[in-house]
Order: sequence, then structure tokens, then C-alpha cells
Amino acid sequence: MNPGFEHEWRERFEEFAHHRDDDAGIAGWTKTGLDARLRRFLGLWQSGRQGQRWLDAGCGAGTYTRILTGSGHAVAGVDYSMPTVSKAVGRNIAGAAFVIADVRKLPFRPQTFDGVLCFGVTQALDDSESAIREISCMLRGGGQLWIDGLNRSCVIHVYGAARRRLLGRRRHLRYESPRRMLELCRRSGFVDVELHWMPVFPASAQRLQQLVESRPCIWLLRHVPLLGTLISHSFIVCARRTPAAAEADGAP
Repeated sequence: MNPGFEHEWRERFEEFAHHRDDDAGIAGWTKTGLDARLRRFLGLWQSGRQGQRWLDAGCGAGTYTRILTGSGHAVAGVDYSMPTVSKAVGRNIAGAAFVIADVRKLPFRPQTFDGVLCFGVTQALDDSESAIREISCMLRGGGQLWIDGLNRSCVIHVYGAARRRLLGRRRHLRYESPRRMLELCRRSGFVDVELHWMPVFPASAQRLQQLVESRPCIWLLRHVPLLGTLISHSFIVCARRTPAAAEADGAP
């Protein structure tokens, strides 16, 4: 574990919240980057029956919390940055409550939630295993998990990481192995585990962004995994918690 890396990110998030007021800036994204991520999620997610209880783990200013409450769900938003949670509370999101906590040590009883969303978190952690393990305990049997990561195998990320090493710079983000995250989810009692590629291009390349979000390109990403591996900035994993795994964690 690298506590220095995680400590720097916690301080960075608090600084973002102190000096910025837009959702993207508070989360450390560009506006076009956050918009692309939102479109990808909304293109995949189905809200299901109303009245479910959801956890937005690493909620930031409440971007995804608003989507969840807007679909009729009760949401607990959690973030370890007090200034960030203050910004989320200031959004006055009906149907949401916010808590200051670490995603790896959540203040809820097991099997509290029907769904957990954890976006924009794993790149600031030294490892994803403890977060996935804790999240899995929060879900009831049949509950949904949505989690993302920065794709370690993306050509741009491989180049950037190599360049930083050559220049003697410390890593500034943690890139994730999609294969390992899939395996971590399966080991934590999830089934129907699916991987969805998420290409995100900078503001200067929005024509490319429109292209990769077209139906033909989405089809290619789904059926030609190597293409997704090489060009996707990020990925989303969705999965379902098995009732047997939930029971093993103990009833609330």
C-alpha cells in the first residue's frame, strides 16, 4: 500500500472542492469528460423499479446521486472529502442524504442497499480489492454493482506512464487492469459480471468522441475487445450480487 499516493489524492479532492463549484471540476474531470461518462452510463443503466435504496460511493458533488434520485430511488451519498460533501449537501438533492466516510469502511449495516454505484474512485486508491469487498457487503441479494476504472492497457495511458518513469516522476493516477477487476468482482460473490469500454477524448477531439459513441463503434467495442482495450480511457463493470453471497455476510 502507498499511503502517500492516497493522501495526496485526498488533499487534491479537498482542494478541488474548495476552489471549484462545478460538478466536473470538483470531481477532477473536464466538463466534456464528465459529460461523456454520464452519456455512457445512461446508455447502459436501467433504473428498475422505483423506491430502491442506492449507495453512491464516492459521490463527489452529487452528479450521479441526482440521476438516481431522479429515477425515484432513495440515495445515500458517501465521500471522504468534507468540502466535497458540503458542496453536495448544498445542491439540495431531494431524496438524498450524505455522509462523510471512506468507501472501504462504510457506516452501514450489511445488505442495506439494492444498488451501489462507485465511479471516479478506484484511480485514487492504491488497490480496488478492499473497496469492492466492502461494497459487496452493502448489497442485498440480487443487488447491482456499477464500478469504473482507468484502463491500464489504453495506448495513451501506457505511453504516459512510461514517459513519467523515464522523467523520474511519481505516478499521479492508478490505472486498473480490467481483467483483474472482473476477477475481484467474481471473487466477492458477484455474477453476471459485464465489462463495458468507455473511450473519453479531450475537448479538442470531440468529433472523435461523437464517432466512438455512435452505434457502429459501440458494436465494435463490444465485439472486438482488443479495440476497446487499446483506445478506451476507462471502463465500467456492472454485476449482480448473488443471494447466497449476501446471506453469508449476515442479515442486517
